[in-house]
Amino acid sequence: MAKALFRSRTALHFVGEAWGILQLVLLLAMGVPARLRDLAERLTESRWGQCFVFVFLFLLLTALLNVPLRLYGHHVSLEYGLSVQRWGSWFADLGKSFLLEWLVAGLLVMVLFWVIRKSPKHWWFWFWIPTMAAVLFGVFLSPILVDPLFNKFEPLQQHDPALVTQLEKVVARSGVTLPPDRMFYMRASSKVTSMNAYVTGFGPSKRLVLWDTTIAAATPDELAGVFGHELGHYALHHIVQGLLFSAVFLLVGFFVGQRMTWWLLARYGARWQIRSQNDWACLAVLVLVLNVLNFFAEPIENSFSRSIEHAADVYGQEAIHGIVADPQTTTQQGFQKLGENSLDDPTPHPLVDFWSDGHPSTASRAAFALAYNPWTAGQHPKYFQP
Repeated sequence: MAKALFRSRTALHFVGEAWGILQLVLLLAMGVPARLRDLAERLTESRWGQCFVFVFLFLLLTALLNVPLRLYGHHVSLEYGLSVQRWGSWFADLGKSFLLEWLVAGLLVMVLFWVIRKSPKHWWFWFWIPTMAAVLFGVFLSPILVDPLFNKFEPLQQHDPALVTQLEKVVARSGVTLPPDRMFYMRASSKVTSMNAYVTGFGPSKRLVLWDTTIAAATPDELAGVFGHELGHYALHHIVQGLLFSAVFLLVGFFVGQRMTWWLLARYGARWQIRSQNDWACLAVLVLVLNVLNFFAEPIENSFSRSIEHAADVYGQEAIHGIVADPQTTTQQGFQKLGENSLDDPTPHPLVDFWSDGHPSTASRAAFALAYNPWTAGQHPKYFQP
């Protein structure tokens, strides 16, 4: 069953990426973005109005083209028992995601084309600055404004004060500032059966979230290990590292993307009925270019992600040493439950794993956890003094 699910997930991932690129090529070849531009310009003379009309129509069209794959993806999750979300709720979440995407994309596209008009040759750099500001703003606001639109949260202290007491021991050992009011319980079981925990936000919005499915399936010691892993992301500054990594990737992507866009417009612009890079319809070319670049950059991004996830695994296991009796067995059993619960393939194809997975395989994490014992004679923990 796990191998069949792995094949379905792999097919969805790569077919989805290929279809995302192919559909844009087809839309451009048929002149669809130019027609959407013409419609937006007929409806209003306002640049703001044209921008939001064009972005709405463009996003709606691509969303409709992607619906079959999305439907199949949810069907697979239901079929394998990983999701319990009813179709009505699923479509409601899809609608909310679309509206959020439209509002954010509309604002960014308006800024993009304003920058293109002001600096036709160097817009790739000037647009990078507000894009990174938007990323930072999004990371800060997401746990406060966005996440509650899709899931229900409550203070963990209110739901399980004994667990909070156990987790505070890990906090005290780590030195990370995370008071109990920043620990949250999420009712994931209304939609999924899988286990998860995550850290999100920064500064005043920093928080840790434990899914109710994880709390129900794991022992208090295993939850301490999960918590230690998540604290590791903060203690090892992975949030900041991730933002810096994204900043460099975006800067390079925008620079290369501008050059590729110029080449495509020079070669196909007239055929696609796109007047210039300042044409609303040029957005489709930019999205196409960025999709292609993102596909080839995916292994690099995931390699970086796997490296910080492994570091957090090491940190988490060291953080619970002295708090739980057997950190190796505790962490290994936690990964074993995670793999069984998620129906993870214990032997995923190496190329697929390398290209598309942002975490080390669950089986490799469990094996490492059981073998990692830096407290033996002649060895030293990496992050904590003995």
